[in-house]
Amino acid sequence: MENIKKRKKGPRRLGRKIAFQVLYSTNFLEQEGVDNYLKMIDHFCADEKYPINEKAVEFAKELVKGTLDHINELDKIIEAHSKNWKLSRIAKVELTILRLSIFEMMYRDDVPTKVAINEAVELSKAFGDDNSKRFVNGILDAVAKTLENKLQNREETSDGQIYS
Repeated sequence: MENIKKRKKGPRRLGRKIAFQVLYSTNFLEQEGVDNYLKMIDHFCADEKYPINEKAVEFAKELVKGTLDHINELDKIIEAHSKNWKLSRIAKVELTILRLSIFEMMYRDDVPTKVAINEAVELSKAFGDDNSKRFVNGILDAVAKTLENKLQNREETSDGQIYS
């Protein structure tokens, strides 16, 4: 038998999990300003039973701030890619995961698109129902294709030449 070590989860995965939970709470709490939600991360981490890595906390804060700063744009993108679904009909868990992941895809150059999608699927497995992962994966795949096409079009028109 092989000796298989259980892989330790990195600080970014933990940061995403924390960010998801704080962002999810925004659906139910009416706090004024992003700073109040950033403070929630500190309170949340103080109550956790497992040790919190400072890198995870920083990453969570960056994700929460960025997602909230761009929420209107993110919602428009979700609406454009969710056929026959209004935002009000999308479950709060999936909506939160989509917002977080699309923010990463669009604004975090240090997070590859495939990683953002895979992490979103992992969050949907952990927090959603049986259909969540397929729904989230489908929307994010469509968004990724749109972003890739826009990037490709920008490269094609930047100096008049088409790059292959």
